Amino acid sequence: METILASDEFKYRVDNDWGKLPEGWAYRDVVGVATDSKDQVYVFNRGLHPVIVFDRHGNFLRSWGEGQFWRAHGIHIGPDDSVYCTDDHHQTIRKFTPEGKLLLSIGTPGKRAPYMSGDPFHMCTHTALSPGGDIYVSDGYGNARVHKYSPDGKLLKSWGEPGCDPGQFNIVHNICADDDGWIFVADRENHRVQVFNGDGRYETQWNNLHRPCGLYMPRGKDSLCYIGELGPQMEVNKHVPNLGPRISVCDHQGKVLARLGSKGGGEGPDQFIAPHGLAMDSHGDLYIGEVSNTYWGLQGELIQNPRELRALRKMARIL
Repeated sequence: METILASDEFKYRVDNDWGKLPEGWAYRDVVGVATDSKDQVYVFNRGLHPVIVFDRHGNFLRSWGEGQFWRAHGIHIGPDDSVYCTDDHHQTIRKFTPEGKLLLSIGTPGKRAPYMSGDPFHMCTHTALSPGGDIYVSDGYGNARVHKYSPDGKLLKSWGEPGCDPGQFNIVHNICADDDGWIFVADRENHRVQVFNGDGRYETQWNNLHRPCGLYMPRGKDSLCYIGELGPQMEVNKHVPNLGPRISVCDHQGKVLARLGSKGGGEGPDQFIAPHGLAMDSHGDLYIGEVSNTYWGLQGELIQNPRELRALRKMARIL
């Protein structure tokens, strides 16, 4: 039975079985999804094959990164199709060719900076590239900082501190940049996206969100922003409606244009569990990676009794 997710003018045909894995392969938490200039889809996950590449129809092309990652967390593809992978336990940002050849590494492998010290990195989460090629890193779980690096990996500046005031962060979970060089930061546990100029000057914030987790902003003038929001997890509010998990679509000023996903989280075809990574191809189709096993606390169970929760889906735009 076909599933359609729709909100106002945004309408998508959902394919929960997209991506044909080789026999015997499985995902473990799809933390990130990215697309390149050829509409190839890079799926970054915590399984045995960390980077799995498909064509836009879901046909398997290749994989790489086996044995190289401690815990995958974010993936981003630059305009030259270079692949930036964030490993929050390895404490590194690594840049690869589309075939997996290492080009650049930022961070000290396996060494965490002191908790909330502001020094890079303490469980970094994601990367973004400015139009000029500067690399921005959200950092992360044990820091409350954004770091700006030159294209060759030199630290240029950092900003942010713990808190809930403008320019402060409570879990810096994701980051993206637009064509004008503005930086958008998912300040997850403060329930907002903060907007900065390229040098870290606070500009504004979008507040009408619940635990923004994944960010994706296509290139182009005044592009939309697609936001994966986590639902509540506390006993006192986890059944409250209208809090997600869901995908929200915002305009360039943060106005919500659409909310996608039925009320409450779950494994239904019109539901989300934990949308963590988002990407879009040139046709306007969305790809959503979910950290379902981690979010529902099933990592230990997976070791003893593997089960497959939905980790990846494609949503084809209906115009």
